[in-house]
Amino acid sequence: MALQDVCGLSGGPAGEWGCSAPGAAWAASGGVGHYAFGARKARIAVPRGRQPSEFLQTHCNGSEDGHRIELAHGTTTLAFTFQHGVIVATDSRASAGKYISTLLFNKVIEINPYLLGTMSGSAADCQYWERLLAKHCRLYYLRNKERISVSAASKLLANMLAEYRGMGLSVGSMLCGWDKKGPGLYYIDDNGVRLSGPLFSTGSGNSYAYGVLDTGYSPDLSVEEAYDLGRRAISYATHRDAYSGGVVNMYHMKEDGWIRVGRTDVSLLLDQYAEAKK
Repeated sequence: MALQDVCGLSGGPAGEWGCSAPGAAWAASGGVGHYAFGARKARIAVPRGRQPSEFLQTHCNGSEDGHRIELAHGTTTLAFTFQHGVIVATDSRASAGKYISTLLFNKVIEINPYLLGTMSGSAADCQYWERLLAKHCRLYYLRNKERISVSAASKLLANMLAEYRGMGLSVGSMLCGWDKKGPGLYYIDDNGVRLSGPLFSTGSGNSYAYGVLDTGYSPDLSVEEAYDLGRRAISYATHRDAYSGGVVNMYHMKEDGWIRVGRTDVSLLLDQYAEAKK
């Protein structure tokens, strides 16, 4: 039984889904085959004759034909700038639907020694596009003999995602780094939205993280105060958000590159905060 039979799509015409084998003929017709890895412009292979956005609208939550694909996401990530650079902190729980696949997943992508990206949404989408961004950043350095700016890198990522708007991508990423202008922080999502600011949080637990950040954030924080604020915001978010948990992964972006501060179990942190209140 084919996947399209399970989805109730077997009654359509053969040309709707392009049943011919992928390869040279499909690539020659202008499409991207499963073996078209050497294309000049990076593109994703999609089903022939059917727009992914139409398929998702029909078969995801809210569809009327009874076939449901639940795209469930859950995470908490945050980043903020202060006088000593940029702090990036995330939880580490990765889930596949309602199943928790791991408690020690690193949701920070190390693009290069001066750029970091976070993951929120689909892990596959975030990893693919930010690794592609890492390739373009490296090519920029080889061609121009200087590092790409944080602003240019974020614009590049936003433009790549905007080309696939409405095709089912799920990306909510923060890009931070240090360049000639100092520390930079941007938010980019799968619609091509690109925002610059001193503080962002993404994921299902972001409202809880924002509550802690808005209370304790200041551009004049010391390094230890910034570390404590990041840990506290993620810890309380995991306590309230059922889809976040694990450990707090923290990075610090400095002028000479990022360092990994470490990982701390959120249960231990919550116990410490509870003891301090007594």
